[in-house]
Amino acid sequence: MEKIMFKVDGMSCEHCVNAITNTVSALPGVAGVSVDLKAGTVTVEHDPGESPADKIKFEIEEQGYDVVA
Repeated sequence: MEKIMFKVDGMSCEHCVNAITNTVSALPGVAGVSVDLKAGTVTVEHDPGESPADKIKFEIEEQGYDVVA
């Protein structure tokens, strides 16, 4: 398992937290998701062999948010 942190724009409320958490948690190999609204970050503990970073980024962006880093 490894941890990766994404800087995400457009998150502002608990709905945003739930949308990202539920979507990313459903991916194979994801063991944990932490959303920090104040910092604008999403931290994911995952198996990169099952869910690589680009797949996680894609799923966050599919929810309507901008991954900036």
